[in-house]
Amino acid sequence: MNELPIVVTCTDRKASPPTADLHARALPEGEVPQRATEWARRLRTAQDLRPLEGLYQGDQWRRALLLTATATRAGFAPRLYVASAGLGLRPVSSLAPSYAATFMPRHADSVVSSTVQASHWWDHLQHMDDSCGLSQIATAAGRALVVLSETYAQAMHNELLALGATGADVVLIGGACNLDGVLRVPANAALRYTLGGTLTSLNVRTAATWLEHCTSGRLITHEAQARWDAWVLQAARPERYSRTPVSDEMVISFIQEMKSLHPDSSRTRLLRLFRDKGMACEQKRFADLYTATIGR
Repeated sequence: MNELPIVVTCTDRKASPPTADLHARALPEGEVPQRATEWARRLRTAQDLRPLEGLYQGDQWRRALLLTATATRAGFAPRLYVASAGLGLRPVSSLAPSYAATFMPRHADSVVSSTVQASHWWDHLQHMDDSCGLSQIATAAGRALVVLSETYAQAMHNELLALGATGADVVLIGGACNLDGVLRVPANAALRYTLGGTLTSLNVRTAATWLEHCTSGRLITHEAQARWDAWVLQAARPERYSRTPVSDEMVISFIQEMKSLHPDSSRTRLLRLFRDKGMACEQKRFADLYTATIGR
């Protein structure tokens, strides 16, 4: 059995809305250990549990689930895990309630306000009963494919350092920085020309393409790396944006409309949708207008 653990991040879109107490914004003020302990208690007593593979929604998650099929074709026996600001690291077969928690700064349901706090929060999550250790699952399999945004990689930095010291074959797609013992494939927006999709799902699409370059059930080989480098040179196209500046009134109208249609959408997601429609708005300006319209 050529087991391959694959780690992906969760999504903010859920199959059902969380109860009020499972929004991170409902946690009492306090230090990270106390807040994390209270969050774990709420999860333990929650009802309406479902497998994680059916909890998350959206293109990014659909692409993440498809990674298992791609890994199987490449000669692996994949096991998919999800890294979550609300749950820690868990297999997608595990059960959990719907919840709203994120590491994104300035989000209403952000669990922390700094990168240092995010690392502390993640360490506390990893002590919950259902959480898995990244180093342990990689060591047991001898390999791991880890697909993380910069935000999650920063929160999981201590675990990633420990992962690099295991000696397992580890490929990190995305991430925040290079790490000893880990082969990192940084996020590359220039590949979106070939891979398609949104920037949100780019890391997952990149991971699928990396697997397509693997042969003989091996995650890292010199030959595969050479083929990958040659493919990137051929596939990359720098993105050129041609967006139309709009008034504050148009931005506010867009925010109001999108929040009425998709009330759980984060500010970051709305800005991404706004720009995908070909309209221009600087990030801070959008944030200020969002806060004035919706609140934090």
